[in-house]
Amino acid sequence: MKNTVKSFLLALLLIMMVSSILPMTTFANSAEPPSLVILINNPPKDLKIVMISNNSSPEAEVKKVAWEGYYVFYSTDMQKNNKYTFEVTTKGESFQCSLDVPLESYNNVATLDLERKQLTPGKYPFRRALLVLIRVVLTLLIEGIIFWLFKFRQKRSWMVFLIINLITQGLLNIWLNQGGSLMPSYLLIGLIFGEIIVLIVEMIAFPFFIKEHNDDLVIKYAFTANFISLIAGGYIIAYLPV
Repeated sequence: MKNTVKSFLLALLLIMMVSSILPMTTFANSAEPPSLVILINNPPKDLKIVMISNNSSPEAEVKKVAWEGYYVFYSTDMQKNNKYTFEVTTKGESFQCSLDVPLESYNNVATLDLERKQLTPGKYPFRRALLVLIRVVLTLLIEGIIFWLFKFRQKRSWMVFLIINLITQGLLNIWLNQGGSLMPSYLLIGLIFGEIIVLIVEMIAFPFFIKEHNDDLVIKYAFTANFISLIAGGYIIAYLPV
């Protein structure tokens, strides 16, 4: 690899190291308070959830992203008995459901099955796998178009592109989905740092395995693709569930 490429990669590593040790300004009230989020797939527009185990009977704040609805209760709504009863109203009918599991984490999530009228702790099955698959496929499409525009045509080059991106983007999105929060602001911070790591890995791996063009062009592709992928990832996070 040419000296200019090595210098560029070294500079990126130094930037990461410096940014990790520099003091950062934080705001105590910038994060949302502890919460319980009731997750519902394709909720009706008139759906309302009220916590009737609380004397003040607070109604959930509603946030909708794509096919998911988030019905949020904050720490001020919580009681100390660790038993929460809700009244769900939609289409002129209502029913009650309860959550008896103690809320121990900062961001608690439960899933409501409207058909079964059942509330269970955690997210619905295969949700994580579905979201990881969606984000990885979209990333492959975006970076694949850029790969083509950089005039990579050999079968070997495309095999390397596919294998490296499946590894890096797969691991990145699996890592991003480890958190319990459904709020995109937390995921966006992780995406930025994760994409920097992926950028460095791919700027080293692609020139090593792809010999169709010179190293400088391959490095330019890796930088361009990951920069655009970061922008697209922020857009995806804003409009798809996290």
